[in-house]
Amino acid sequence: MKAIEIFEPGKIGIKERPIPDLKENEVLVKVKAAGICGSDVHIYHGKNVFATYPRVAGHEFAGEIVKIGSQVTGLMAGDRVVVDPVISCGRCYPCRIGRHNVCRNLNVLGVHRDGGYQEYVAVAAANTYKLPGNISWEVAALVEPYTIAAQVIDRGRLTAEDTVLICGAGPIGLILLQAVKMAGAKVAIMDIIETRLDKAGKMGADLVIHAERRDLVQEIMTFTDQNGASLILEATGNANVLETCIHRIASAAGRVVVLGFSTEPPVKIPQVDIMSRELEIIGTRLNNHKFPQVTEWFVKGLVEPEQVISHTFKFHEVQTAFELIDTNPAEVCKIVLRF
Repeated sequence: MKAIEIFEPGKIGIKERPIPDLKENEVLVKVKAAGICGSDVHIYHGKNVFATYPRVAGHEFAGEIVKIGSQVTGLMAGDRVVVDPVISCGRCYPCRIGRHNVCRNLNVLGVHRDGGYQEYVAVAAANTYKLPGNISWEVAALVEPYTIAAQVIDRGRLTAEDTVLICGAGPIGLILLQAVKMAGAKVAIMDIIETRLDKAGKMGADLVIHAERRDLVQEIMTFTDQNGASLILEATGNANVLETCIHRIASAAGRVVVLGFSTEPPVKIPQVDIMSRELEIIGTRLNNHKFPQVTEWFVKGLVEPEQVISHTFKFHEVQTAFELIDTNPAEVCKIVLRF
């Protein structure tokens, strides 16, 4: 079979590999489509602190089961499935309290071990979720990034009463926007790329803010009648943005959910900002068994993943796809590879 391998940072290509053998609790999935995520781009550029090389990336993928292990029940060849890339130990403290997505021994397909950028993948049956036939493969590949949004709004305890600021209108920001609008909350979104903000406006944002042309703090304070945003979803990974959100934008009793990240520079936050307003600074990572919830969103048409897909490529055109992301970020939202 053919696999897309990142040999080392900056070097990617197609390599022949044997079709994986199956363990008794696994299924063999013939990959049909896989999304390119920002973290995949970071692995390509050598900026993902969790990845090792060589690596078959890809944690957003869907396909068809072609073979099942001897102990697998409830699944059969021909089933259409999406795959949860989160693999946990089940024994450590986070796992024992039901938060396996931050397992001390966490493995993520496509990051810590080989993922979906290959024609066949052997995965634990417990990590697969069935999909109906009326969802296209390209759309099915987006279930995983929507689970990120489901995790974020769960961690942030989103309600229809919230006034939300989303920092970053890239693919995840736009997916967050759909999830927030689905809940009926009022939402603003900021970015510095005009095309992304245009898309956010068309997707229902109540306010779009070009952060290099308008004063972010002033815009949000006007938007919230000087109260500040009750829920901030920080997806840029920019330390200055996070500092501004905590220091000047979050409302009293507000929550700031951090999903974008960088290892440097460190964030500088006066403790009084957190104490005086009883702010909650909340981390979020991956998803905690959100695939059934998001699959229901897709089946019921509660979100519109088609709006997020900007390009599709055949998998052997992966080099072109990654180059497009690097050279034309304003034109790219979500790229899906077809297998």
